[in-house]
Amino acid sequence: MAADTPEKKRLPRKQFAEGTHLDTLAVREGMPATPWGENSEALFLTSSFNHPDAATAAARFANEEEAFVYSRFTNPTTMMFERRLAALEGTEACIATASGMSAVLLMVMGLLKAGDHVVCSQSVFGSTITLLQTQFGKFGIETTFVSQTDVSAWRAAVKPNTKLFFAETPSNPLTEVCDIRALAEVAHAAGALLAVDNCFCTPALQKPVELGADLIIHSGTKYLDGQGRVLAGAICGPDAIINGPLMTTLRGAGMTLSPFNAWVVLKGLETLGIRMAAQSANALKLATWLEQQPAVDKVYYPGLPSHPQHALAMAQQSDCGGAVVSFTTKPAAGPITVTGKALGDDALRLRQAAFHVIDHTQLCSITSNLGDTKTLITHPSSTSHGRLTEDQRLAAGITQAMIRVAVGLEHIDDLQADLARGLSTLNF
Repeated sequence: MAADTPEKKRLPRKQFAEGTHLDTLAVREGMPATPWGENSEALFLTSSFNHPDAATAAARFANEEEAFVYSRFTNPTTMMFERRLAALEGTEACIATASGMSAVLLMVMGLLKAGDHVVCSQSVFGSTITLLQTQFGKFGIETTFVSQTDVSAWRAAVKPNTKLFFAETPSNPLTEVCDIRALAEVAHAAGALLAVDNCFCTPALQKPVELGADLIIHSGTKYLDGQGRVLAGAICGPDAIINGPLMTTLRGAGMTLSPFNAWVVLKGLETLGIRMAAQSANALKLATWLEQQPAVDKVYYPGLPSHPQHALAMAQQSDCGGAVVSFTTKPAAGPITVTGKALGDDALRLRQAAFHVIDHTQLCSITSNLGDTKTLITHPSSTSHGRLTEDQRLAAGITQAMIRVAVGLEHIDDLQADLARGLSTLNF
C-alpha cells in the first residue's frame, strides 16, 4: 500500500497504551475483529475482495484508499501478521513474503539496480551468498563479502556506488556477532542502508532497529512459527521503504506469503517470548556441557564467556545467547569411511567425526531447519552451506568438523545423553 497522503482513507488499527510490552503485543496486535467478534484471529482464504461500486474499486486499485484488493499483495490475515511483527520489532511497517530467502530477494530487487554495490558479511547463510554473488551478479549488482566482526573491513569495502550493508547476527552457523551500531554508522556515512537478518534472535531477544539498523529480515519459517510447520518471511522497516519500492516490487513479482501460512506464524508469535527464553536457557546449559566433553574441540555460543563477541552479544541480545549452539569435534582416527568431493584426507577425518556424532543421536532430528520446539542437528558444510566451495566455507570459518544444534524444548538431561552417545564413542 502506498505511503500516507492527507486524503487517503486508512484501515482501522487496534489502539494500545504507550509502553505496552512485547509479550502483550505478541498476543494482541493485528487487525480489529470482524463483526462476528472472533477472539482468535480470522483466516481469510480468498484470492480477491468485492467492492461496493466501480468508483470505489478504481480508487482502491489506485491506492487512493487503503483496502483489500487482491491477496497477492493485500489480505487481512497477512496484514495481521505484518502489523504484529512490526510492533514487536519497533518499526513503522512490515511486508510479508513467501520465505526468508524471498525476503532477501524482494529487498534487493526493490532497492537496487545494475551498477549498485552491496557489502555483505561472509558469514551469512549459504543461500544468501549464492543469491547475491551468482544470481544478482548476473544482473550487474556487485557484492563484496567481508568479515562479520571486523568493522574496519566493512569501512574499507565501501565504494561510491555502495547502497546496502547486509549482516546476519548471530550468524549461521558460527554465531558470530557483529556490532550493529558501528555498522549502521559506517553504512549511513556512506549513504547506504543497513539490513540485519534477525532470524536467530527474533525481536524477543534483539531489536536491531534500536541500534541503528534500517531494515530487519526474517525467515518466519524458524522461530516466528516455532514448530516447523510452514514457510514464511518478512522485512520490517520504515513505511516509506516497505510500502514504497518494496510493495511495488511485491505487487508485480508476487513473492507473496499465503494467508494460511501468515495465520500459522501469527499464532506462533503468541508464544515467541516464552519459547525463546526456554530454548535459550536449554542452549546455554548444553553449550556449557559441550565445553567439558573431551571429543569436542570448540563450542560456538554467544552466551558463553569464551565466545569472542560475548560482551557485545550480551549488550545487543537482551542478556541471552539465543537457542543455536555449534561445535566442532576432534578429527576421527582410523580408516576413512566417508566421501566428499574435492576434500583431502584431513577434511574427511573431520567430516567423519561429525557424521559419527550426528548418526549416533536418537532424539535429535537430523534436518537443516532451525527454530523448532524439537531439537534439530545438522552438518552445515554438507547441507545448508553445501553449495559453497570449500574455500568459501573455510573463509567463513565453517569446517567439516562443525555440527549445528538448534536447541528445542526437550529436557536438557535427555539432550546431553543423546549427544554423549556419539561423543563418548568417537575414536579421535
